[in-house]
Amino acid sequence: MIWTAKLITHRGEHRIAVFFEKNTELIARIKTLEGSRWSQQLKAWHLPDNAEYRLQFNLDFVPDRTPSAQGQVSMEKFSQWLRSKRYSPSTVKTYMEALKSFLVFFKEKSVHDITNEDVIMYNNDYILKNNFSASYQNQIVNALKLYFKTIKDIKIVIDKIHRPKRSKALPNVLSKEEVKAILDAPANFKHKVMLSLIYSCGLRSGELLALMPHHVDSKRNIVLLKNSKGKKDRITPLSLKILDLLREYFKVYKPTTYLFEGQNAGEPYNSRSLQQVLKQTIKKAGITKPVTLHWLRHSYATHLLESGTDLRYIQELLGHNSSKTTEIYTHVSTKSIQQIKSPFDDL
Repeated sequence: MIWTAKLITHRGEHRIAVFFEKNTELIARIKTLEGSRWSQQLKAWHLPDNAEYRLQFNLDFVPDRTPSAQGQVSMEKFSQWLRSKRYSPSTVKTYMEALKSFLVFFKEKSVHDITNEDVIMYNNDYILKNNFSASYQNQIVNALKLYFKTIKDIKIVIDKIHRPKRSKALPNVLSKEEVKAILDAPANFKHKVMLSLIYSCGLRSGELLALMPHHVDSKRNIVLLKNSKGKKDRITPLSLKILDLLREYFKVYKPTTYLFEGQNAGEPYNSRSLQQVLKQTIKKAGITKPVTLHWLRHSYATHLLESGTDLRYIQELLGHNSSKTTEIYTHVSTKSIQQIKSPFDDL
């Protein structure tokens, strides 16, 4: 399957256009990518211009986007340092791509001469100019702070590398009725079990796909999550209703290596396929909200809070390092708000 991708500006937005001959498989795959749209004018699919999609479509590896020789050597040393510290492969990949864009920007300048003012220039002339997100800018900051710790004789003050102002967006939460509609919608039993397990245990999608049969402890009614985000193990309670579903699932599908396997035995279910499952499910359930898999995790936490579960326990169940991360759910819980009487009622 042959496709080409290039950077474009479409209707005032920086986008990545993907061109290929009509192919139902490729169309189905590109539809699963967040932010994908078809343009009749361009006769092409196009996606948001961000670091993830640039990497995916090899747009960061064109010949004129390479750091200086010094930058390349220091990048390799940084990569080795990250691996020796046992950062996950995905984190290493993210940091290396973030660092690469920074060092390409300052290709003509020695790493040792880069200053905090240069970081501000990069933010304005690269990040903001290309309309990259604050989360991507934050990834750059994480990479730079670690990178410059490994470099001697530098002018930059690491502690003064500032982060973008964090948005205060609230997590998206579904009502229990909406969750039930989603979990009841799939005709495919495996799909139903996967979505049900995400909600009932508050799992990240990656945690679900990494589960192995022996991680489900039916005697203790728990699920063991190994090497979750931050390389932490944790346990989460297993609903008896979910346990019944899982027992039936085991009889039908007989998983070997992973609890949820793809078309090939011994291989985990594909993450994009799982996203596509959810898209089809919410459509079938008649829900028009742009629901993502993470909404189910947010809903789990909020529904626990509304049922009276202590915030400290919710923090443990979700695997949050900081209680501040968990406290955001207090802003979307309707338990207390619904008890407030509007003055309008007294008019």
